[in-house]
This record gives sequence, structure tokens and C-alpha cells, in this order.
Amino acid sequence: MKTYNVGYLIGSIAKDSINRKFANALFKLAPSQLKFAEISYRDLPIYSYDYDADYPEAGRKFKQAIKSSDAILIVTPEYNRSIPGGLKNAIDWASRPWGTNSFANIPSGVIGTSPGAIGTAVGQQHLRSILGFLNSPQMNSPEAYIQFKDGMINDAGEIADASTAKFLGDYLEEFHQFIARVLTVLPRDA
Repeated sequence: MKTYNVGYLIGSIAKDSINRKFANALFKLAPSQLKFAEISYRDLPIYSYDYDADYPEAGRKFKQAIKSSDAILIVTPEYNRSIPGGLKNAIDWASRPWGTNSFANIPSGVIGTSPGAIGTAVGQQHLRSILGFLNSPQMNSPEAYIQFKDGMINDAGEIADASTAKFLGDYLEEFHQFIARVLTVLPRDA
């Protein structure tokens, strides 16, 4: 199968985010045809339509990074049964001004980890609603709500539990196949 460039967003901007650690361990399980590159949104100001007439450089670069990706994977914690405010702000930047939505027709996947027993299930559902409105085709199955526990990631930065590693490797293989299916129907501009 073809190789795809997957832009990823980490929902938390905390330097020691468990979702950043999780993402790094997750990518070690990915098929070789998926190449991951983080799309940072740390420098984006709070979005306001006042910027629409003259988008700042950080906003233009962020929008372009989304648009130039073959797919997007969002690895996010759950904050108050939703997504972190910084992530929502970044998504707003990418979707504005009206008519320039960078997420349109970009295949996407959502995953995350949290110490809570239901992982990031409720936050992911909010995020899926937003991505659906933005016309981003989403991988709906398998879903991955991962409870973060001590020892989940070993000292080498790998998923320590074999059954969890297998599940996550299968998740990424399905994501690869999903991207291929979507881009067969909605090919990217050359």
C-alpha cells in the first residue's frame, strides 16, 4: 500500500502530557506506510473573526500543515467531559475564515488516554461531532479509549502490555486502510 503523511495534534500542550508519551509509543506500532509529523498549535492566539481579514503567520502555517497532510490523527486527553480548550481553538483556526476549512475531505482519526476508567470516551465524542461538521471523514471503528496506568509505557517508550500493543497496532493498521479507502474516493489535489 501507498505511504501517507499523517499530521497529528496532541490535545494537551503540557510538556509532560501523557498523551504525548502515548502518541510516541503508539507510533512505534504503526505500519511503515504511515509517516507521522506533529502539527503544533502552541503559538496560536485565541481565535476571533477579527483576524479573518489578515490571518497571522501562525494561523496560516497551521492551516497549511493541516491541508498538506494526507490524514490527521488527534491524540487527546479529556477535559471536563470534552476536549482541551487549546485544541478547540486550533480547530477553529484551521476552519476559518468561512469557506477555507482546512479539514474538509481530510481523513481523520481520534484516540487518547486518560487515567479515568473510560479513557477519553466522552471527549472523543465531542471531537467527532466537531470533525463531522468540518466534513472530515472519520474512522469510526475501532474506537480506542485507553486508560493510562502506571507501567503502560516502559522505559524504552514502548507500550508494555502485549495485548494493548496488539490492539493499538491493529488500530493503526485499520487507520492506514481507512486513509487509503477515503483517498481513493476523495483524492488529494496534486
